Amino acid sequence: MEKVLFGDNQFFAVNHSSDEKSRAQSIRFKDDEAIIRVLDQSIETGINTFMCTTHDRIANICKHIVDNPGSYQGFKIFPCMPYAHKYANAVTELGIMGTIKQYVPGNFFSTFAKGSVAFLGKDFVKLIQILIDAEMKMFKGIETPVIFIQNVLVDLILGLKMYDVFSEYHEYIKKTYNAEPGYITMNMPALYDVLEAQGISNPVICSSINKIGFRMSGGKEIYEKYLNEKEFRPIAMQVLAAGALRPKEAIEYLGQFPRIESVLFGASSKSHIEETKELIEANL
Repeated sequence: MEKVLFGDNQFFAVNHSSDEKSRAQSIRFKDDEAIIRVLDQSIETGINTFMCTTHDRIANICKHIVDNPGSYQGFKIFPCMPYAHKYANAVTELGIMGTIKQYVPGNFFSTFAKGSVAFLGKDFVKLIQILIDAEMKMFKGIETPVIFIQNVLVDLILGLKMYDVFSEYHEYIKKTYNAEPGYITMNMPALYDVLEAQGISNPVICSSINKIGFRMSGGKEIYEKYLNEKEFRPIAMQVLAAGALRPKEAIEYLGQFPRIESVLFGASSKSHIEETKELIEANL
């Protein structure tokens, strides 16, 4: 993985510190062209990996990338799924079966049969596989070397103690997509222990890592202990703690932990992208 990963929160009005900023971002990025412009600016600074949700509008961005291969040579996307809001909204509007009809891909009879098994047998693993297959369709023709489960699902699985789902997911991603499975969580130490117990070695784990312990379940101290002692591939996100930390201070803190492989961040201007990239490369 590259040291610097560019995220998509700013494109879809996700701001953990300010509703006003969220509204401004929503207006600024209401057109796909605005997203593509900033994404191209990140590429101009030397960032070649975009880590994003499977928001419906990402499909438009993917189409643009596939349609313009000369401009995106070597460009990679790390998909993060499922995009929970999409399914929640669909269930509200269409009902459960309507949502399945909208998002289940492929041949109708084969996927319907697989879906029936998932629901009638309450087979959570098969349902996850259906959603993965559905959401990965938008990335066809794009390199996706790491595929992540979003924290909303990872932490739900942890809470329900359905730990075998992780090993099933791990094997499915490797076998079906020839990719590295990744995990996003708000409780990195608990997830690491479970993955290790499931026989998953050196996993890719993306979690909040910052100087003040923002969204670091269990506390900063245990995170630091695991970063120093455990064998895994950490990606640091929410490093600015929703704006509570200045970039220089935040990224210098990350430099204490040589095992951190990558830093995920979002920005709306080329100058901020350049500044953050330079700080990451200077400290990691």
